[in-house]
Amino acid sequence: MQLHHSKHHATYVNNLNITEEKYKEALAKGDVTAQVSLQPALKFNGGGHINHSVFWTNLSPNGGGEPKGELMEAIKRDFGSFANFKEKLTNVSVGVQGSGWGWLGFNKEQGRLQLAACSNQDPLQGTTGLVPLLGIDVWEHAYYLQYKNVRPDYLKAIWNVINWENVSSRYTACK
Repeated sequence: MQLHHSKHHATYVNNLNITEEKYKEALAKGDVTAQVSLQPALKFNGGGHINHSVFWTNLSPNGGGEPKGELMEAIKRDFGSFANFKEKLTNVSVGVQGSGWGWLGFNKEQGRLQLAACSNQDPLQGTTGLVPLLGIDVWEHAYYLQYKNVRPDYLKAIWNVINWENVSSRYTACK
C-alpha cells in the first residue's frame, strides 16, 4: 500500500494540479475549446484523488469485523444482513470490468444505502449522486504486488482491514 499511496495516488494529485493550472489559464483566456479538452483529465485525475482519499480512510491495520450502531442497522435494513451486504459488495467489486471501484454509497434522495461500481477513476458522487461511504479500489495497482492478478483473493482479504469507525462517521455525517 505504500507504493500505491506514494506513487499512484501521488500521480493523480500531481496531474490534477497541472490540469487545474491549465484549466485556470484557459478560463482566463476564455478558451472554451481548451476547457472542454481538459475535462477528461480533470475527471480522471480528480476522481483518482477523490477516490483514493476515501479509500485510505477506509483502511486500518486494526480494522475488520463488522460495523456497529446506525450503520449496522442501515445495512440490515437495506441488505437484509451484514453477510448479504458483504457478499453483494464483493460481487459488485469482482464484476468491475477492467479497472475501477466497488462502492457503498448513501442515496440522500431515497435515504438508503446503495451499491455501485464505477469504471476507471470515475468519482462516485460526481457520476451517480451517491455519497461515498466505503470504496474498494479494484485497479490492479491496488493488489498486484501481493495478490498478483487474483482480484477475488484481494477482495476476500480487504474485509480484514476495513475501518468501520470511519465508514460509520461518514454515514452519520451525510444522512
